[in-house]
Amino acid sequence: MKYFAVIGNPIAHSRSPEIHDAFAKALGLTINYQRLLSEPAQFTQTVNAFFHRTDVGVEHARTECAEARNPIAGHGMNVTVPFKEAALQYADELSEAAQIAGAVNTLTNQSGKIKGDNTDGIGLVTDILTNHQWPIADKRVLMVGAGGAARGCLLPILKQQPQQLTITNRSVDKAQSLAEGFQKYGNIDYADYTDYATTDTLNRPYDIVINATAASLHGQMIALPAEIFSADTLAYDMMYAKKPTPFMTFAQQHRATAVDGLGMLVEQAAQAFYLWHGEHPETATVIQRIRQSL
Repeated sequence: MKYFAVIGNPIAHSRSPEIHDAFAKALGLTINYQRLLSEPAQFTQTVNAFFHRTDVGVEHARTECAEARNPIAGHGMNVTVPFKEAALQYADELSEAAQIAGAVNTLTNQSGKIKGDNTDGIGLVTDILTNHQWPIADKRVLMVGAGGAARGCLLPILKQQPQQLTITNRSVDKAQSLAEGFQKYGNIDYADYTDYATTDTLNRPYDIVINATAASLHGQMIALPAEIFSADTLAYDMMYAKKPTPFMTFAQQHRATAVDGLGMLVEQAAQAFYLWHGEHPETATVIQRIRQSL
């Protein structure tokens, strides 16, 4: 039996246990995967208790997590809001993806040494390429948002060698800083969507438009120009819900193909599963199952 958890605050909504249990069952593996709720100030103590790195007790965490009480140290942990940057500092060793993303969403116990990785970008790219059959190579890609969600996906996108990757953000300084930080990895620039009338790059359609902002979580729509969409555009919202998000609805009104980020959620989990078990799980069935349960 190997023990796993997902840590966050809040965490009750997380679908990670369902996803990883489904992966394991399909591959004939037996795992224990639970949700782990931690207060922000207690992140280090909570993770230490899970990995048995100190003798800190589980009284520091409100948890459903059997592994935190089990004498066997935890094997792997997924990390969600608001702890991805804290996990970056916690890890003993970082993958290239984690270093460049500046955030960790996957921790692995390697004989007592904790390795941090970031699987979000691979999850996004795999969902676009495999599940939606939409090419990225030689295409024009627009990333809306310049926060952590965007940053974590830039390198995997650039590795697909798009013709151009443009970052647009309400704060153009953040978009500029992010674009300049990734210029050595590919063709990347930035634009200000609050002044799109004078921004040439936002006056014509893109092949892929990715919403990496949290606007959809609050039922809000970003004031994007309709010109960025066409019948040949994939509009991808990293958020997911039972109904189309405002971003998806707006894109559909301007003829784009609009999809949400449920596939990204499952595909990033599949990459974490591979890091832990060395096997790639089938994802299409899991995506469909969760979609039906929304």
